[in-house]
Amino acid sequence: MKKLVIVESPSKSKTIKQYLGSDFEVLSSKGHIRDLSISGVGGLGLDIDNNFAPKYDIIANKERIVKELAKAAKKADEIYLATDPDREGEAISWHLEQVLDAKNKPTYRVIFNEVTKQAVRAAFDNPREIDHGLVSSQETRRILDRIIGFKLSKLLQNKIKSKSAGRVQSAALKIIVDREKEIEAFTPEEYWKIQAVFSDFEAELTNLEKKRAKLPDEAAADALLEKLSKTFTVESIKERERKRAPKPPYTTSSLQQEASNRLGFSSQKTMMIAQKLYEGIDLQNETVGLITYMRTDSTRMSTSFIEPAKQHIAHIYGNDFVSRRKPKGGKKGQDAHEGIRPTDVKYTPETVKSHLNRDEYRLYKMIYLRALASLMRSARFTSTTIRLETGAAVFKLRGQYLTFPGYLKASGEYETIEDKAIPKLKEGQVIDAEAFTKSQHFTQAPARFTEAKLIKEMEELGIGRPSTYSQTVSTLKNRKYVAVEDKKFIPTEQGRLTIEKLDAYFSRIINVDYTAHMEKVLDDIATRETEQTQIISDFYHTFVPLVDKANKEMEKAPPKLTGEACPKCERPMVFRESKYGTFEACSGYPDCKYIKPNNTPKEEPTSTGVTCPACGKGTIVERTSTRGRNKGNTFYACNNFPRCKHIMSGRPIDEPCPSCAKPLVETNDGIIQCDDQETCQYRRAS
Repeated sequence: MKKLVIVESPSKSKTIKQYLGSDFEVLSSKGHIRDLSISGVGGLGLDIDNNFAPKYDIIANKERIVKELAKAAKKADEIYLATDPDREGEAISWHLEQVLDAKNKPTYRVIFNEVTKQAVRAAFDNPREIDHGLVSSQETRRILDRIIGFKLSKLLQNKIKSKSAGRVQSAALKIIVDREKEIEAFTPEEYWKIQAVFSDFEAELTNLEKKRAKLPDEAAADALLEKLSKTFTVESIKERERKRAPKPPYTTSSLQQEASNRLGFSSQKTMMIAQKLYEGIDLQNETVGLITYMRTDSTRMSTSFIEPAKQHIAHIYGNDFVSRRKPKGGKKGQDAHEGIRPTDVKYTPETVKSHLNRDEYRLYKMIYLRALASLMRSARFTSTTIRLETGAAVFKLRGQYLTFPGYLKASGEYETIEDKAIPKLKEGQVIDAEAFTKSQHFTQAPARFTEAKLIKEMEELGIGRPSTYSQTVSTLKNRKYVAVEDKKFIPTEQGRLTIEKLDAYFSRIINVDYTAHMEKVLDDIATRETEQTQIISDFYHTFVPLVDKANKEMEKAPPKLTGEACPKCERPMVFRESKYGTFEACSGYPDCKYIKPNNTPKEEPTSTGVTCPACGKGTIVERTSTRGRNKGNTFYACNNFPRCKHIMSGRPIDEPCPSCAKPLVETNDGIIQCDDQETCQYRRAS
């Protein structure tokens, strides 16, 4: 009996093939094969008058793949759809079932949260049907995003030259813009601190006249210093034990945050490396997935991992380090998954290090130690506070020392541990300070968002899903709605203008609360507590009138003045855009059609020295896009244009793809990948 297995990734197909018998053929869809058509009213791909029935088309570059899958399906006796274990994966399986017309053959859905022999075989022993609740939820998300994306993006492009808008994207941008407004409105307040300096320690003024000490200016600090005596009494010494509990295994969000803070990875780079670790790494005699599925908001771990992991902890660190707490589960929609953990505790970071590149090793080590530490006992500290009095002034010094490392024995390198020695003093003891010091301070404005903090904020507010955080952040940067300075997001002028217009005309829909509410609605559709068509209809008939109103009332942003006058009619000259780029023209058009000649010598493109892999005659050069959505972006193309129109997917590097020997390129996000992504999906971190 011939059995066809279809997965999303070629890398995963290679791994799974090793686990299944010769009866199985494993092929890859290479992601989505269908998307909403761009036909119909407004190019939405929806039949508005027929309950918003969607129409789908094969994605342009997937026709050949679909033909190959259909040919294999025709020969197979059974079909297994093994796409990723989330809503998007469920939808891809459904599209495959529809396109392959596999209803007349046994067709099964198999899911596994880790790519290991045991998990894959168990999944094939227990297949199920496609979950149409999950499919409806994903389809609703796609339809809502299409309606907003097409109608709102077109409006903003026409009115204010913004490139795009979206349900999650615009809500995230609003968070950044609102924070910038808080910073601009913030007025710093001055305050002063006073320290008492002793021979081997310092103490800080905390209270004055039985109230919290407040010194608003230097004059107040100086007035107090004149009154203070240098003779102190040790009023009290208080010690208490403090525990620090380990953090749970990583979720998608916490992994992206920690990788950004600890490793300096972008969210996109983190997810690319995690995908590789999940799909399979070549070890000595086998290919195995090293981590569980990396798109999850759960922190639950299976007993099949917990028990061996606790035995490992006891063996390496001792029984005293094994936690007796019952691990907590996830909190919401994707608790069907586990948290991100190693697939087997025996794959320690050191045992697999030689099979990983530097960044893969660093991320895997962080995941491994976090999961292990979550099953260990809390760290214990002794915290000491000493209260010193001189007259009506109270000074304090605090310190702590570690008494039991607990989980820090495993993952202490990822946390800050401050051991601060405390001087040996006794209650009632009288001691003299050597001097007093004063220092000026100002209250600080709210901090700008780093990528990690933005993702954390999105998660806490319920905006987006684990699979969308990375793409949302990348879109904001690529659309030039935000600039990044010192790793912090600053909204650009265009980003602020975009939110200004969205606030004026779409505040009912483009806001944090509504976006979070829609995520709850999508969860309800997945569990079939809410009906899909009604949600889409309600949204459409609420949103479209807002678009119509904005089309009528929103003023077009005036073109920017060049500062020169038209040599023909003396009206101001302005910058205008065309598909060929920016040019200077008279503001009096169409009465005056003067266009300033471009006398700037054309800059010669920079050669990479790499021969074009398509024609073999030209050389790949670095160019800058002058039109369309990618205007201003750098790209790499053959200098033999127009005879050769080959464009590479990134900057070529002097190294062949290890999978297919075609050229490798480096993308703007620091990813090394095969230039031929349609047939070879080799990728790695740079």
